[in-house]
Amino acid sequence: MQHRCARLRAAVAAVAAMLLAAIPAAAADPASAEPYPSRPLTIVVPSVAGNVNDAVARLIGQELTKSWGQPVIVDNKPGAGATTGTKYVARAAKDGYTVLLTFTAHVQNPSLYRGIGYDPITDFAPVSEVAVSSTILAVSPDFPARTLPEVVALLKANPGKYPYGSYGAGTTGHILGELLKRDAGLQAEHVAYKGGAPLATDLAAGHVKLGFIAVGTAMPLLQGGKLVPVAIAGTERSALLPKVPTFRESGYQGFEPDAWMGLLFPAGVPKARVDALSREVARIVRLPEIAKKMQDLNLVPIGGTPEAFATVMKNDRDKWRRIISDVGITLE
Repeated sequence: MQHRCARLRAAVAAVAAMLLAAIPAAAADPASAEPYPSRPLTIVVPSVAGNVNDAVARLIGQELTKSWGQPVIVDNKPGAGATTGTKYVARAAKDGYTVLLTFTAHVQNPSLYRGIGYDPITDFAPVSEVAVSSTILAVSPDFPARTLPEVVALLKANPGKYPYGSYGAGTTGHILGELLKRDAGLQAEHVAYKGGAPLATDLAAGHVKLGFIAVGTAMPLLQGGKLVPVAIAGTERSALLPKVPTFRESGYQGFEPDAWMGLLFPAGVPKARVDALSREVARIVRLPEIAKKMQDLNLVPIGGTPEAFATVMKNDRDKWRRIISDVGITLE
């Protein structure tokens, strides 16, 4: 009798174990079991308001609010080369309600800063590569040089006279500026602005005569004739600036990487929530009106999968690491 009872207890325990194993992970985790989203979502932008990254975050936020019926807050947290806002998201709750809209600096920063406090790959869950864009070298309207060969010749003839601006220390603009200096043998001080908007303002006013700036930020001034485009990064000319040659056309290599922006959750957010947001972003960037607005900012909408974005991030981390090492940029 005792043996039969023991066998019965063992059988009951086995069935219970099977039933527990069959329960979805979401049910075991109350945070995952609740409908998603069921409260406001915050998109953290690790740069100042008013630039192209901020504009894209707000476009996506508005559409998410329409489709999901939940408020979406855009929270600008600039500072320390985009590491301030990034670190904030890395330490955020892993519930899918705080997401980072970041850009290429995310994979550049480990090669620029010591001890940034997070790993750009392992501490984040890729959601979607939202779009890619380009950086241009632009000059003030009163600057006498209008082509890249003319700019190089003028700077060589006047070593140290003309500083160049970028939208921040360690940004793609800064890295490409130092790459041009090295390859062309130029002497030019770097002026780091706190974002693209103040750089664009000073370029148009002639306070700084040349600078590397994102096309999306510069486009209104380019269209108004208040900035003059000289050369564009990338493998080919932009459809929005078809008359502007690439750096490669003038014989300069290494200016081909695309600048991207994308969405990242902190690592550990449930996969179902990562996929839900990724699918929604892919739908949003393909809406004709949103795609048109992005194209007006010289952005190419992507809306890729988490897996595809993970591959881009890893490949670009290695690519930029080599360029940054070659030009010798380090930041504190």
